[in-house]
Order: sequence, then structure tokens, then C-alpha cells
Amino acid sequence: MKRRALFATLTLGALSLFATLAPTAFAQTPIKFALDWRFEGPAAPYFVALDKGYYKAEGLDVTIDTGNGSTEAINRAASGAYQFVFGDINTLVRFRDKPESKKLKVVAMIYDAPPFAIVSLKKAGISKPKDLEGKTLGAPAADGAYAQWPAFVKKNGIDASKVKIENVGFPVREPMLVEGKVDAITGFSFSSYMNLRGRGIAQDDIHVMLMRNLGLELYGNGIIVDSEYAAKNPKIVQGFIKATLKGWQDAIADPKGAIASLMKRNAILNDGQEFVRFKMAIDQNVLTPEVRANGMGGVDMKRLARSIDQIGEGFKFSNKPKAEDIFDPGYLPAKAERMIRQ
Repeated sequence: MKRRALFATLTLGALSLFATLAPTAFAQTPIKFALDWRFEGPAAPYFVALDKGYYKAEGLDVTIDTGNGSTEAINRAASGAYQFVFGDINTLVRFRDKPESKKLKVVAMIYDAPPFAIVSLKKAGISKPKDLEGKTLGAPAADGAYAQWPAFVKKNGIDASKVKIENVGFPVREPMLVEGKVDAITGFSFSSYMNLRGRGIAQDDIHVMLMRNLGLELYGNGIIVDSEYAAKNPKIVQGFIKATLKGWQDAIADPKGAIASLMKRNAILNDGQEFVRFKMAIDQNVLTPEVRANGMGGVDMKRLARSIDQIGEGFKFSNKPKAEDIFDPGYLPAKAERMIRQ
């Protein structure tokens, strides 16, 4: 009886100790992640990672917020309000030109080819870059695509003095194009295209010039983090990237399922339109030949260096960053874990 009593006491003691330790052992680290834009098709992979428990499996309790452009996303990371943001690497290059700026870095590339585009309607007669001469280009001042305009002009021999630039707001950009108030606009290809389709413009009446196909070697959006935070929390950064890339892999394999995850967060969307928008992002910006060969997340550092040089064609550097100042591959999973399953 004494042995049984002793066993019972020890068992109860062990259970009590487990109950005390369990919350700590299984605690989830709260993480705030900001997108560059609204909850639309290209945001779906992050919700796949949430719904399938990939972040949770890495000990992360992730909250995802909408954004209002890459400049805002980068400012959110720099302020420390968000541990991770999804933003444009080219905007980050210009941000890092200031020596006093936070040492933010991209730790996983998502858009191997940026969606920067010049979009017009067929009636404008713009089929090649030089056709923009004599036209009016609508461009939001904070637009990531418009930021590449000087390099695009130089690479394609455009006489910039013959192109009138109209500073327009994001909400009125596509409406002004439809109304004929501007002849072309800058923007992300999948966003402007789908916004025009949503306004009843026929597919054949929309012309999209992707800057990546017209001489610019730029990368696009990636996961950005403060390098000091990353150095202090390597497991968190590694876990976040691993979960995010798994979400992307699953979303690419099952785009319709990914859009279903998105619709839970923004039920007013048209799921068919968001499916098309997401597929455009996959086909034009994510699944490049380089990504098919090497997996998601990484960059070619020589190409990145050349892209920084191209940014300098329209931006006067005072403290030009190097490729290694901008991208850190040290937190990526092994190549085999980053390959696309299709």
C-alpha cells in the first residue's frame, strides 16, 4: 500500500510539474507580418501557411496585416512594429542608401521577376516602349513600378521629355486609364490587369509591357527583416521562412485551394478574378526558369549587383549598398526543401 501511495504521489507530482511547464514549452512566439498590399490573390500562400499550421509548427503565432505599398512596408519593419514585411527589394536598396537607416535585408526572395509594368489600352496604340513618346503616363508617386521609370527610359531609348507624367492616386489609376484621361499607367501587372478586367475591359484590349522583359534585371518583392532582429532570433527567422515557402509550394500546387484560404479573410472578393490574379503572379513573377532550377527564396548575387547598378541610373546614391548589404541567404532552408512541386 505504501508503494502504491508513493507511486500515486509521484505521478500527481509529475502531472503537476508538466502542467506548470507545458504553457512555456508549447508557447507560440507572437509575430506581426505586413503585406505590401490588400488581401488579394498573391497573398493567398501566407494564409495557406496559416491554415495548414506551418507557422504554428515552427512555434510562431503569426498575424498578417494588409499594406499600402512597399515604402510603407519597409517603414513598418524599420520602426520595429512588424518583425517581417513583404516588400520590394528595389525600394529597400534606395532606403539602405542612407547610412543611418535600419539595416533591413531581404531574407527570402518571392518575386524572382518583378511585376513592374506599363499598362495601356489597345486604342492608345502603345505596343513598344518608344510608343510612349507623345503620350501621358499616369503614375502614383509611391508606385514601385514608377520608381523604375528612369532605368526603363534609359534601357529602351525613350525620350523622357516627350512623355508627360501625371501624378495619380492608386484608387483612380485604372479609372483614369479607362476614361482616357491618361494613355498608360505604371503598376503591378496582375493588379492593373485585373482591375481593368473588373471594369469590363476585354482581355484583348489590354496591353501589358513587363519591365523585366524589356531590359531591367531587377528582382521584385521578398521577405524583409531587420538584420539585428534576425541575428538575435535566427530560429524565428528560419522558421518563418520555412513555413512561408511551404505555403507557397502548396499554393502553387493547388491555386484553387489557396484562393479558398484567401476568401476566408476577404469574402467580398470575386474568387474567379483572384484566381486569375494569383495565377498571373505565379506564372510571370514566381516560377521563372531560375526558380524552377534552384528553388524559391534565393537570388543570384551577381544579378542583384547589376540590378543595384540599374537602380542607380535613376537614383543618385550617396552610400551605394552592395548586394550582400541587401540580401542574406543565411536563413534559407536547404535547396531540396525549396524546390517547386509541380
